[in-house]
Amino acid sequence: MLRFTRSSALRKNFPQCVTRTAATLQGTNLRGLPNGFANSPVHRIAYIRGIPAKLQSTRSYVSLHANNADSRPALEQFGTNLTQLAQEGKLDPVIGRDDEIARSIQILSRRTKNNPILIGRAGVGKTSLIDGLAQRIVSGQVPDSLKDKKLIALDLAALVAGAKYRGEFEERLKNVLEEIDKADGEVIVFIDEVHMLLGLGKTDGSMDASNILKPRLAKGLRCISATTLDEFRIIEKDPALTRRLQPILLSEPNVTDTISILRGLKERYEVHHGVRITDAALVSAASLSNRYINDRFLPDKAIDLVDEACAVLRLQHESKPDAIQVLDRAITRIQIELESLKKETDPISLERKNALESDLDFKRQEHSRLTEIWEKEKAEIDSIKSAKADLEQAKIDLEIAQRENNFAKASELRYARIPELMQKVALNEKKDTENNMLHDSVTSDDISQVIAKMTGVPVQTVLKGDKDRLLYMENSLKERVVGQDEAIDAISDAVRLQRAGLTSEKRPIASFMFLGPTGTGKTELTKALAEFLFDNESNVIRFDMSEFQEKHTVSRLIGAPPGYVMSESGGQLTEAVRRKPYAVVLFDEFEKAHPDVCKILLQVLDEGKLTDSQGHQVDFRNTMIVMTSNIGQDILLSDNNLGNDGKVSQETQTKVIDAMKKSYPPEFINRIDDVLVFNRLSKVVLRSIVDIRLKEIQERVADKRMKLELTEDAKTWLTDHGYDPLYGARPLNRLIHKKILNPMAMYLLKGQIRPEETVHVDVVDDALIVRANYAENEVATTQSSSEES
Repeated sequence: MLRFTRSSALRKNFPQCVTRTAATLQGTNLRGLPNGFANSPVHRIAYIRGIPAKLQSTRSYVSLHANNADSRPALEQFGTNLTQLAQEGKLDPVIGRDDEIARSIQILSRRTKNNPILIGRAGVGKTSLIDGLAQRIVSGQVPDSLKDKKLIALDLAALVAGAKYRGEFEERLKNVLEEIDKADGEVIVFIDEVHMLLGLGKTDGSMDASNILKPRLAKGLRCISATTLDEFRIIEKDPALTRRLQPILLSEPNVTDTISILRGLKERYEVHHGVRITDAALVSAASLSNRYINDRFLPDKAIDLVDEACAVLRLQHESKPDAIQVLDRAITRIQIELESLKKETDPISLERKNALESDLDFKRQEHSRLTEIWEKEKAEIDSIKSAKADLEQAKIDLEIAQRENNFAKASELRYARIPELMQKVALNEKKDTENNMLHDSVTSDDISQVIAKMTGVPVQTVLKGDKDRLLYMENSLKERVVGQDEAIDAISDAVRLQRAGLTSEKRPIASFMFLGPTGTGKTELTKALAEFLFDNESNVIRFDMSEFQEKHTVSRLIGAPPGYVMSESGGQLTEAVRRKPYAVVLFDEFEKAHPDVCKILLQVLDEGKLTDSQGHQVDFRNTMIVMTSNIGQDILLSDNNLGNDGKVSQETQTKVIDAMKKSYPPEFINRIDDVLVFNRLSKVVLRSIVDIRLKEIQERVADKRMKLELTEDAKTWLTDHGYDPLYGARPLNRLIHKKILNPMAMYLLKGQIRPEETVHVDVVDDALIVRANYAENEVATTQSSSEES
């Protein structure tokens, strides 16, 4: 039985020890054998042949084959040697963080509990600090106690991957720790995302990774770890682990420090992408990312901006320029047309064919000329990229030669190779590329384009050209909203003040309370503001405050507390601003809201942020807060001292604002930038609104290849019949729909309005008449025929 099983295992390349053990076990446990095994040779042979295949998936077989497949030391299998990468020049340079690196070295030099833990927001440079420490170890810029040490980054995912059986993960971790012990203090371990250790590998009857590490952390194991502020709370739940770790807080660098970091990384990104990066682009990346990207942290978000801008320019180099692509499409179109004219013999076709052939020859010559220029410029860019790569490699070789005391090679590199390459790069970069088809420099405009795509903020807002728009903001708003010049002027001043950087950056763009009767343009001005500031009228987040009259409904704005129904869904206000951070937030009919809403908005108006029920902070610094209210409407409607333009007197404005102050707490009113009282609409103002509404309708019908014309009498009729001091401009909108758009809809459905026709609107016997061109002619003909008869 043993011999047969062994021979079967050898044919299938199974380990002999597995086969012998299996056969021995099978021989000693006859109870588990199938029926007829002892009496039937056929059953015995079939069963024995199946033993090796059954054992192929057992733990012993897997462990033996795993050990045979990778016999490297555990530290090599589950770790990355950062000092070796630093020696090879594969780590990016680290700028700054000198105090934090020095503090890490101090903690590592302790006798016990020498385990620093780096705590900071994602993207502030925790992992980069470890790269900087590895580079200092390689360059010898550390105390003698840390010189020539190995810094190994432990990969927790690799430790867990493939550990199918109980105890396998613990065995791997134990092997790693034993190798560190054998190194006798020559190895420093770095564990990123250290909070994952808690519970890692935990099964019934076994310890997790943190409990295995605790004794060694207290007895001299040099371990650096990193985690975020939020995830450090997980570690703090285990006091025994926390007391073995020495926290080092890493704050977000400011814009000035970020610019220095970008300048230090500039060469690496230029070599990788084969482009040049201007210093203005680096400054723009730091300042614009700090201004417009609010859910991430410096320097990570600024580095990503530069990287993506370089990638965009690199893709432009690798693809054909637009001019050549246009010629390609034109040549293809001409070739298709020539192919269709081959069999035509009439004079017109022959003339057309000759003209196309002449045009094709010209376009091919132009295509060849542009392609030659493009390939030449592309070769020059590739040459610069190659020279920069060689220069970067020469600098790395120089550092290696200096460390190895190879003075001959270091001298050759320092005084011959590197100056030669630097001169070559400088000569290439001095060439004038302003009129080239390909631009090889990343500028501040490229950074602005990238940040506009990443955040959704309009490009002109990011670009310097936004200043010109702001200077004439009133004119843009008054083209859409008439009769409210004082409110528009106040809003324009507030926006310019904020964009000029003369107000606190921690507050929203501006906050206003709009007071006035219904139909005076409060909501329309809000939409106009959204279109001006964010290039889209739909960038208005509107809340009908009549839905928040009860106390229990207020929690819907920021989300229900933990433990309540729908607590995980977030708040309506916080989630809306999180998804659309560049918008006008409109609280309509604010007087109907519960008083607790004012308490929630205090933080928004004062600090530009709001914390939802999940503890997440939502940034409101790029929003404009607008609250509309009908408080004091009775005072405005009873004012008999209105002029022809509908302007409210100063005395009436004071009364309205006093009525508003009685409805809201002082600390809330004090945080609003301005309270604006809207004027009542006069007939003069309503006549201007008629022109604005008709212009909108004319643009709409133009899409259907029609025209709409109104006589002056028709416009006057709309003004007279659409004027209502109590309801403002809303009756005018309903009148236009009823008297103009409804008859036009009937004509369209009956087919009585043809393309390119003009619909005329006039007044006949104090009634508004809508006629199409040929329908009007038919009426005129009928009338003349009846007169003749």
